[in-house]
Amino acid sequence: MSVLVTGATGYIAQHIITDLLEQNYKVIGTVRSESKGDNLVKLFNSNNFTYEVVPDISVEGAFDKVLEKNAKDIKYVLHTASPVVFEVEDLLRDIVDPAVYGTKGILNSIKKYGSKTVERVVITSSVAAIEHPDGISRDGKTITEKDWCPLTLEDAKLNSVNAYFVSKTLAERAAWEFYEENKKSGDIIFKLATVNPAYVFGPQTFDTSITGQLNFSCEIVNKVLQLKPTDKVNTNITGRFIDVRDVSKAHLLAFQKENTIEKRLVVSSELFGDQEMVNILNEKFPTLRGKIPPVGKSDELAANNLQGLIDMSETRKILGFEYISLDKSVYDTAAQILKAEGKI
Repeated sequence: MSVLVTGATGYIAQHIITDLLEQNYKVIGTVRSESKGDNLVKLFNSNNFTYEVVPDISVEGAFDKVLEKNAKDIKYVLHTASPVVFEVEDLLRDIVDPAVYGTKGILNSIKKYGSKTVERVVITSSVAAIEHPDGISRDGKTITEKDWCPLTLEDAKLNSVNAYFVSKTLAERAAWEFYEENKKSGDIIFKLATVNPAYVFGPQTFDTSITGQLNFSCEIVNKVLQLKPTDKVNTNITGRFIDVRDVSKAHLLAFQKENTIEKRLVVSSELFGDQEMVNILNEKFPTLRGKIPPVGKSDELAANNLQGLIDMSETRKILGFEYISLDKSVYDTAAQILKAEGKI
């Protein structure tokens, strides 16, 4: 039996595939082109990894051929494919539509060709589907796994951050609506779960992925690494983070465990900001001292207020493992970047 992983070239997806292969699963990854697929075949170097080309996930029936061809083999589907881009021409077309249509598309293809064979589906969502871009609820109540981002399609037209939050919200809502409707009618047998990560840090699966521009979250660490000693450091709290290796582990447990069925698994560890990362880099990399800004203090009051308004303890209980610390995640991310640049 195989696991289908959509968006196989993605930062999170590559970690998931690595973990799946280490646990002896057969993996089918979807990619946008043959060249991308061939590159992954070389990188993973495993007979248990194959790929299928899906050029555009937002096209109707995009996943039909993949499911039709492999339906008898695919037991689990992990849908990670979704855009994380902010500089686009059209906010709805380039951010919202691919996320929503891609999610609806994979579920419809499963219904058509894997309704009696696919047993578990995991959708990669985000904390963006749960909270406001400000990181707190507007009415001061504590945010939990049961909450939803309040932004609307009209809000998505205002800026790319709003568009991203709306894209994840509408895509996940569409998944749950599809699931409830088709579970009731008996048209599917699979059980659904979502994984909703915060900002994701941690090393790339392969050192060759270290290029000029990293994925959105890791670029935050990279930009701090590029600061000069005299640069002013933002002392505000940016948000909460989770290490990519924990995100991957959560995806596997989401289809392996029974207590994850029909759950939203919101994986987030510690609060972070630029100053926290500067402090960690100064401590962990003595050669950087004097080349980046010095150790300083963050806005502790803001951190305490933000921490008190967020409770994702149910997810921790369900998953049952300790998350990687901010110290280790920032260190591992930075070490890989510095090594690629020949600085360590």
